[in-house]
Amino acid sequence: MDTVTNAIQFILNLGPTAMMPIIITILGLILRQKFSQAIRSGLTVGMGFAGIFLVIGLFSQNLSPAAKAMVDNFGLHLDVLDVGWPVHAAISFGTPIVPVVFILGILINLVMLAFNWTKTMDIDLWNYWHFIFAGGLVMYLTNSPVLGIIASCITIVIILKLADYTQPYLENFFGMPGISLPHTEDVGWAPICIFLNKVIDKIPVINKIDIDAAIIEKRFGVIGEPMFIGLILGGFIGFLAGYDAKGVIQLGINMAAVMFLLPRMSKILMEGLMPLSDSARDFLSKRFPGKEVFIGLDSAVVVGHPSVMAVCLLMIPITLLLAAILPGNRILPFTDLAGLCFCLLWAVGASRGNVFRGLIISTILMVAILYIATDIAPVSTTMAKAVGFPFPEGTLAVSSLDGGSHFVPYIIYKIVEFFFH
Repeated sequence: MDTVTNAIQFILNLGPTAMMPIIITILGLILRQKFSQAIRSGLTVGMGFAGIFLVIGLFSQNLSPAAKAMVDNFGLHLDVLDVGWPVHAAISFGTPIVPVVFILGILINLVMLAFNWTKTMDIDLWNYWHFIFAGGLVMYLTNSPVLGIIASCITIVIILKLADYTQPYLENFFGMPGISLPHTEDVGWAPICIFLNKVIDKIPVINKIDIDAAIIEKRFGVIGEPMFIGLILGGFIGFLAGYDAKGVIQLGINMAAVMFLLPRMSKILMEGLMPLSDSARDFLSKRFPGKEVFIGLDSAVVVGHPSVMAVCLLMIPITLLLAAILPGNRILPFTDLAGLCFCLLWAVGASRGNVFRGLIISTILMVAILYIATDIAPVSTTMAKAVGFPFPEGTLAVSSLDGGSHFVPYIIYKIVEFFFH
């Protein structure tokens, strides 16, 4: 088991930008691509992911100080610190169930594919931490690794089915044919977002309001382009953060760059993925006529959509306001404010890019996310202590907005809590 653990840890330590070229190249060769075609696809996908994460890094580096300044300006004093998804990922990879969940996760996916129980082939191995996080919540609640592993396996099955369910939205709205998103932190909310969008359809007047990036660009020309939207929203965030004129302008320009560059990085990614998707379709059609398979990827491939980014930026001050006024909320939003585009992705996807509806649905989701993040704070803190996470000075409890967005694991966690506590 130590050898398996070390092998898995080595792969994880490569990170997504190095893992994905290797995985894509190997899959291409399995699907009978020429080596030159397989490695070109793999490297192109790797470059796409590298570009996406570089731009997201630019986004986070500029928004994190602004978020901290806004927290100070809002005068928030809450006792659970939002340490962010990277810490929860590190905590998850530090739990003892990692190798078992990895092996069982891959086996479950293969079995479900073989029996047509799913169409999603999840190759985003780095984000298996989502499934491990689900197991970790239950394991540290019950002190039972077996129950933790079972929780992880149940989460995998549900997430793969939800990835299948949401794939048409991904193809028709986001323009990602043959791709699905088996991401626990966002796809778990998709059915709720779709339901809420249908509810809005029934509300007079509100159901007629349609604001999306494409309409804005069409009506306002160059001023309505995504980079100008980023400039305006970035400047607005800087203003709320109390920045001087220089800071407001710099943040606005950097947000404009993010809005301009992310969609282009996604196109590079798709350039590498399409040959693999076509090869997979040809390979399966010859051996299993009529069988369709979706490639399961990181949600980073679509968060660059202008409507998603616009909603994400607007939700930052809304999230801080909710944290301040919601009774019973204890989490202080901070680190994950820059990553709301992942948590709230399907609020925009379900409304097909309507920023107005996306904001309404995102606000409802954020109320739930804040309460979930608060509720899991005790077990999240226990997990952090168990793997030796260094707590910031004066911090007694940790959680994250991202942790609160893992809706399916949370439901499983609460069911286990009901029966075992």
